Amino acid sequence: MQECIAVFFANYFIVTPNRVYIWDSSLFMQIEEIREYCLGKPGAEETLPFGPDTLVFKVGGKAFLLLSLDKEDVQFNVKCDPDLAMELRENYHCVIPGYHMNKKHWNTIIVDGSVKKSQLREWIDHSYDLVSSKRKK
Repeated sequence: MQECIAVFFANYFIVTPNRVYIWDSSLFMQIEEIREYCLGKPGAEETLPFGPDTLVFKVGGKAFLLLSLDKEDVQFNVKCDPDLAMELRENYHCVIPGYHMNKKHWNTIIVDGSVKKSQLREWIDHSYDLVSSKRKK
């Protein structure tokens, strides 16, 4: 069966053979939104050091966000204070230990609609602030 989209009360329903997704644009950040948000930060640059499937956003030559381009769900890694990292993992099912990263300092965020875009931006801001404050020292 092919994918189809239907509009219902300003939400979109995406129907696939195995799932029905309710699309609420206030909850989901798309890859391009994450990219634009990161590049809007002072001194931020975009790189592809691991090949074409992972965007890495850096400030001062240090990574603050890694964005996977080859996953079914949008997901990204952000740096995090170790105590806060543990707290977020306990309180949000979309936050897991950083994939292929130092799990003490990095979280993977799965953009599944369980938290608002504003919360995702806060986590990105926290990562950027951690990395950019280290380069100022």
